Amino acid sequence: MKPVDYSKIIIIGSGPAGAIASLFLSQKHIHHTIIDKAVFPRDKVCGDGLSGKAVSVLKKLDMSILEEMKNNTSGFLGSWGVVFAAPNGKKLEIPFKKDLSKESHPPGFVSKRFVFDEFLQAKIHSGYAQLIAGAEVTGLKKSMDGIEVTYEKGGNTESICAKIVIGADGERSITAKSFLHQAFDQDHFYAGIRGYYKGVTGFHPLNFIELHFIPELLPGYFWIFPLPGGMANVGICVLSSKAGKDKMNLRETMLHLIKSQPGIKERFINAKPESKVMGWGLPLGSKKRKLSTDHVLLTGDAASLIDPFTGEGIGNAMVSGMLAALAAELAITNNDYSAKYLFNQYDAEIEKVMRNELKLSYTMQKLCKKPWLFNFIASKSEKNATLRETISCMFEDLDMRSKLRDPVYYFKLLFNF
Repeated sequence: MKPVDYSKIIIIGSGPAGAIASLFLSQKHIHHTIIDKAVFPRDKVCGDGLSGKAVSVLKKLDMSILEEMKNNTSGFLGSWGVVFAAPNGKKLEIPFKKDLSKESHPPGFVSKRFVFDEFLQAKIHSGYAQLIAGAEVTGLKKSMDGIEVTYEKGGNTESICAKIVIGADGERSITAKSFLHQAFDQDHFYAGIRGYYKGVTGFHPLNFIELHFIPELLPGYFWIFPLPGGMANVGICVLSSKAGKDKMNLRETMLHLIKSQPGIKERFINAKPESKVMGWGLPLGSKKRKLSTDHVLLTGDAASLIDPFTGEGIGNAMVSGMLAALAAELAITNNDYSAKYLFNQYDAEIEKVMRNELKLSYTMQKLCKKPWLFNFIASKSEKNATLRETISCMFEDLDMRSKLRDPVYYFKLLFNF
């Protein structure tokens, strides 16, 4: 084992959360080390949707990145909205922005994680970031100077000490398990599977992503996301508690829906699978968790920040990576790495930026357990342009979306629309 090396900041994981944290640190000329067990490019099971949040983070980082994505049509497909299909099959088509004519770039994208993660990693600044790829972190422990990180690479075991560790190491985060372990809660965890298909038809002309809230999956859903080259990302996610209770085989359920579900089966008549169906876990942000402690910050899936209604993970991961970089910068500047300081600089910012939205999304997830209510809103909106526009605005405006928690709102819908 070689002598211990030292770094001010270590980022464990270089997916969207880790890569974004690195890019913002480099923007501030802060040196750091990134450790990832993978060698890129590599696949990552995911829905592949890049929402407006992801786009907004990239805008803050560098507008030219969005221009690259817009022009790279083989790797990125611009998406302008989302389709919510109610249990009765009625559809709500909601643009990501109220006035799409004012947008110079697509407000969202769809891109395989194989492509997007490599795209971000290629932008990591070698002048400020030391990337150690193909290295598996095997242990973390507190040291006199912060955190000692031990990893294995090429048969060798090495260690690095850091003032701050940013855990961006996903749902099975060793960082979280070492310092902030939370008991697994199947009521706040989705089990998901994904497959790639070619030849799926019937997509919206502006490449809207689709969430189909089918009764047997509620409050989960079946999704279809268009991809470049006539491909589609297809999958389902279900609460782990439901999957266990109903003894669901997710792969068999997904294939059954593709063959039999009205409104979906017709679109797969000439479709062919282009990959294996693969599964992964989605730790939801519906349960508030502690995200930092002395010398440690958690981001992305390691912090359980996935939206409990839409299943969005990439955008929230990128936001958390950006905020973690800012908190790390402040900690270094003020030479304060205490749990209290990091909580105030990071957890409190996550709370301010995300918590209201996560709470509202959790409310919407619970409303999905009442199919009649979802059907009612979808049926009303199909007949009323004003209601459709109101729901569209809710996608952008949290204050408007909070109406969904108010029973009076449904009373008004019943009598005024």
